[in-house]
Amino acid sequence: MKKVTLSLVIIISLFSCNSVKNMDTSNLSKATVLLSSLNSSSSVQQIVSLFSLLDSNEDKAISTTEAIGSIAEHFMRLDADRNSSLDITELTGLSSLLK
Repeated sequence: MKKVTLSLVIIISLFSCNSVKNMDTSNLSKATVLLSSLNSSSSVQQIVSLFSLLDSNEDKAISTTEAIGSIAEHFMRLDADRNSSLDITELTGLSSLLK
């Protein structure tokens, strides 16, 4: 129940941000649910699915405006090459940051 409530809070908060106005709301909802279910033993396929859902402009990178939740929170740690975007390899590092 906590994860569902947290997911709803994240979605509501994100809808008030300009950065997500261009994102598909269905993908955003799916990404929020998937992100809330991730943990340190999450599969690479789950991370790849999350990446696809968040990459709203399909440029093969997650920008700071596309990042949500713990991805946004840990963005600088995940951005290994410091180019202000996350590629799929960098996003796979998320599972090591989750408990």
